[in-house]
Amino acid sequence: MNWLSEFISVSTFWTILLIVHGLISVALLGALTHQMMALLGPVKTHPNERSFFDEFRAVKAAKYAKAICFLWIISFVLGGWIYTEYRINVRIPIEQQEFYKTLGAFEFKEHLVVLGLAMLPIYHFAWKHYQHAEYAQLRKYTTIFLALVCWYAFLVGHIVNNVRGYGA
Repeated sequence: MNWLSEFISVSTFWTILLIVHGLISVALLGALTHQMMALLGPVKTHPNERSFFDEFRAVKAAKYAKAICFLWIISFVLGGWIYTEYRINVRIPIEQQEFYKTLGAFEFKEHLVVLGLAMLPIYHFAWKHYQHAEYAQLRKYTTIFLALVCWYAFLVGHIVNNVRGYGA
C-alpha cells in the first residue's frame, strides 16, 4: 500500500474509506428499511387509495435479500478494516475524554453486527423460500432484527464519528 501514499495522505485514505463504508451502509439501511416496511403492513390494492407509506412498502421484498446479504458483508469487511484505525487513533482519545457511554454503545454495536452477520444464512434461506408460508415468521423476525441492528449501527457509528471527527 506504499504506492498509494504517493497520491494521497494516510488521513485522506482513512476518510475516503470511512465515507465509502458510510455510503454502502446507507444503501443497506434503505434496502432493509424498505423490506421491513413491506413486511409490516399490506399495501392497498387500489392505486388511488395508496398513501406515501403504502407506496414506500410496495416493493418486491424478496428481490432485496441477495443485495442485503452482499451489502452487509461488504459493509462488515470495510468496517473491520476501518476498525484497525479506530482502535489506535479514535478509541484511545475517546477513553481519555471519558466518554464511556459512547464507547459502550460502539462495543454493543460491534456485537450486534457480528450477530447479524451470523444470521445472514438464515435470513437468506427464509427469503429464498418466500413463497412458503411456514417461513413467514422467520422472514419477518430476521428482517426486523437486521433492520434494527442496521439502524442502531448506523446511528452509533455517526455518534462516534461526531465525537472524534474525520482526520482528527
